[in-house]
Amino acid sequence: MAKIFKYNLIYRCTVIVWMAVKFIIKIYFFYFRNKIWDKKTVARWDNMLCDMAREYRDKAEKLGGILIKLGQFLSTRTDFMPDIFIKELDDLVDRVPPMPYEDAIATIKKEWGTELTTHLMAFERKAVASASIGDVYRAILTDGSVVAIKVRRKRIEEIFHKDFVALRMVFWILKVFTTFGKKADLNALYKELVLVMNRELDYEQELEFGEYFYNRYKNDPAIRIPRYEHDLSTEKVLVMEWIEGAKITDVEFMKKHRIDREKTTKTLFDHYIDQFLNPGKFHADPHAGNIRIQKDGTIAILDFGMVGEIKVDDTKQFKLLVQGFIIDNYDIVLSSLDKMNFILPNADKKKLKRVIKETVDMYSDGSMKNIDSKVMNQLSEDISIIMKDQPIQLPANYAYLLRAVSIVIGILFAIYPEMDIKKWAVPKIKTWFGRKSLLESVSKQYAKNLTEPILSYPRALLSFLESGEQDRKWDKVKHHVKLKHQFYLLLEVLSFMMVVIAIGISIWGFVGSMKPMVIIGLIVLGIFIIFLNIIFVSHMRLIRKTKTQLTDS
Repeated sequence: MAKIFKYNLIYRCTVIVWMAVKFIIKIYFFYFRNKIWDKKTVARWDNMLCDMAREYRDKAEKLGGILIKLGQFLSTRTDFMPDIFIKELDDLVDRVPPMPYEDAIATIKKEWGTELTTHLMAFERKAVASASIGDVYRAILTDGSVVAIKVRRKRIEEIFHKDFVALRMVFWILKVFTTFGKKADLNALYKELVLVMNRELDYEQELEFGEYFYNRYKNDPAIRIPRYEHDLSTEKVLVMEWIEGAKITDVEFMKKHRIDREKTTKTLFDHYIDQFLNPGKFHADPHAGNIRIQKDGTIAILDFGMVGEIKVDDTKQFKLLVQGFIIDNYDIVLSSLDKMNFILPNADKKKLKRVIKETVDMYSDGSMKNIDSKVMNQLSEDISIIMKDQPIQLPANYAYLLRAVSIVIGILFAIYPEMDIKKWAVPKIKTWFGRKSLLESVSKQYAKNLTEPILSYPRALLSFLESGEQDRKWDKVKHHVKLKHQFYLLLEVLSFMMVVIAIGISIWGFVGSMKPMVIIGLIVLGIFIIFLNIIFVSHMRLIRKTKTQLTDS
């Protein structure tokens, strides 16, 4: 079915939108059935999310197009996507069959405006890699150089733009019928998504990124970035140096070729921390397949289709953020987060400040003294909880940055589990932060410690006054009522649509003298009119009950 209607707008929109609606209904029903969240409820919730993620992955691999890239994009959004869903999406790779060989050849000829033999001595028929946007082939130039040629799929831009229509519908449904739609800035999210996808379609943009990284690291003997054939690269064809090597996580390969794992890990750490801390572009897709280890121990970095950027002002605000944490001044922390566009306009900054402070206090008892992968994972989970519960939305670049950091840390520990990340990171961060700024922070902290006993109230009393138990209970009630309201609204709209469709079927049957169709239409019409009335009455009862609770409170 997917192959037959691959380029059909209605089919693709129906599959994508229906899957989204089905997921929303499943989540609402789960909330209705489970008012008490114990361990068994959480386990059932996780199982449901796993099933949904697997269904999404299956649809993405069969339908192709934007669903694969959307899955990879969503796996970066730890600010609102459930962790269990993200883990499933992490396994989503471009598992699509290669394009026909003839299509690849035709594209290259058209882009070059000449026969392949003009520039190539040989071209392997079988693709060495196949993805949703394009395939990669091994070839030899007329001068004997071995190259990788990335060719964009036929009509892929057309498919993406049709899928954008479906995504616009999905985002509208989320905005109108879900709590998430009220919290998140979906318009900004949609624009980010379209920008990212269109950028990945343009190989000339990837060429620009690749040449940027080549020039930035060409004098580093431990790092190798492929050279690009600028004259042969176009919007649909990208030609680069062919690089041999194993995945960076292939420890057996390192042992076989007597490569020092600790030295390799340190080299990789230094390479990426330079990108993550300093202004400039950073490699936003540093998974093991894009980082290769060669026989001589050189690390090769590939594929710059996904790239983020850290601006000078970003670095300035991030330093202020760190300084705010050092001197325990959460007004500075919130101000920096706000200027970095992390905080949405509807945020309760007083509550957000308290939540961040309480989280930091949890790690101030010495639990961060011995940093390992478990502590990093726990910290990552705690940060994710804050971002999901509070009105925080990561701008695309920061989402990519956090994802890239987390992937790199995972790779580093996979290569060398004994790594002391704190020992390596502290000198780099001190240099990045600057001696003067550090001294100022310490001085302010010292002054704060002297005056705190006089100027501060007991923290326990403040915490009690700011977040009473009764307020927390009422917040949960309001959240549950809002979910029910949105669920009833969704059912009412769907039921009304079915009533309209049933009327249409009846009229069609009557005009065409098809009695069975008239009967079917009337039966469906009767069922959904009854269903619509039941939902409407239940909805009205919920509204009256809510008004009573508000009056009593």
